[in-house]
Amino acid sequence: FTRAPYLCIELISLYNKKEGAPRRFYACSACRDRKDCNFFQWEDEKVSELRLLAREQNNKRKQPPFSHIEYYTRYRHFVSLPLIRRRFCQDCQLLLLSGDWDEHSSHSVLCDISVAQLRRPSQLLHPLENKKTNAQYLFAERSCMFLLDLFESLGLNKILCVGTPRLHELIKIRNSEGHHQVMKSLLMDIDFRYCQFNSEDEFCHYNMFNHYFFDAEQGYVTCRKFLLEEIGERVVLVSDPPFGGLVKPLAHSFKKISAIWKSSVQEMPIFWIFPYFFESRIKECFPTFSMLDYQVDYENHALYKYGKKGRRQSPVRIFTNLSPRDIILPSDEGYRFCSQCQRYVSSENKHCDICDACPSKDGRQWRHCLQCNKCVKPTWIHCMSCNCCALKDHCCSKPSSGCFICGDKEHKRSICPQKYSSENHVTFHIIKLNFTKLNSIQSPPMRKRERGQQPE
Repeated sequence: FTRAPYLCIELISLYNKKEGAPRRFYACSACRDRKDCNFFQWEDEKVSELRLLAREQNNKRKQPPFSHIEYYTRYRHFVSLPLIRRRFCQDCQLLLLSGDWDEHSSHSVLCDISVAQLRRPSQLLHPLENKKTNAQYLFAERSCMFLLDLFESLGLNKILCVGTPRLHELIKIRNSEGHHQVMKSLLMDIDFRYCQFNSEDEFCHYNMFNHYFFDAEQGYVTCRKFLLEEIGERVVLVSDPPFGGLVKPLAHSFKKISAIWKSSVQEMPIFWIFPYFFESRIKECFPTFSMLDYQVDYENHALYKYGKKGRRQSPVRIFTNLSPRDIILPSDEGYRFCSQCQRYVSSENKHCDICDACPSKDGRQWRHCLQCNKCVKPTWIHCMSCNCCALKDHCCSKPSSGCFICGDKEHKRSICPQKYSSENHVTFHIIKLNFTKLNSIQSPPMRKRERGQQPE
């Protein structure tokens, strides 16, 4: 196999009834759009020398223009320039030195780049908002400050930022101000543009979907050094993955990172930011995790904003292996402590004496259904035909829970005995992770991924 410029691959199984058996192939682990990465290769396929050569040439064309060391060397030179000579190319997303001006003369260029702007690269760079690839939505200031104040109160002073560039830069800014506890931060992100603003000790070019460091050994060494260099410092991993990504590969990567840090005394603290409707999948991978009621909001997302009501509230929550009792949510936003549940909950999350829990997941007040013997969303009603609660206009012919193929409530679709016998049924699922970088000019078949859509 050959190396790709940005993304690594995973092994996937495709079952087609016409062929009568599953067949496995390699495809990109981070891109769900073939326009961004069209790598496809059957597991047992023999690759010709001509195709290997074409693949290598394609890879070279897509490599970043500079190495990490070269990027940061340019940055230090850029900072030393007078204000009138500091320019940033918006088309190429590149800090320009004097020798670059002619080459970028026809591009859209920002002039007089201040030190304050350089400290906030997430505002200077265009967010990569392709939902099928990067989905680079940035934390709002409110959510960042809550996390940083929380870490300070818990004594967590080493923050491993996996896919959270906004949080990383605010840590550096707070350190420079000198008004708060000094925190160390390492950003691990797939967006190589942040190489321009961070040294090798502050940034690793990283794919969180298969735990791959793009700069070979250097990235792994940097991560390991950050986690282990000083005994006694408290580390926390904070990650904000694309919501369309598969949960199991992400969990696999986080476990790999935890294994580097491993302690015989306790688990590595983790804060995984993800929509609440992935709770069961996350807990399947991390049984000790609990979901907090805190609503995370984003600066550049049209819907996931703070202050909205009903179904328009942000569905993004924090999943953590720390005790919910120790995580104090802001009272000025309506969060309160439930003495029965021993955790902080939102104002609308009322305690149910029958369930003995504060059941709401989406910020609305849920109600208890005596027939289902559990609390349900306020828009759901009990359906006598389905013998469960569902939306008023739901289709009774389809199961609302359990298996969507045979209707059995004792198992899920993924392990249904009828999975491969149903008509025209094609399945896609992750078999294992492969840590080899790959790319190709051949297109893969379409794959299903988990979707970050908020249910009713």
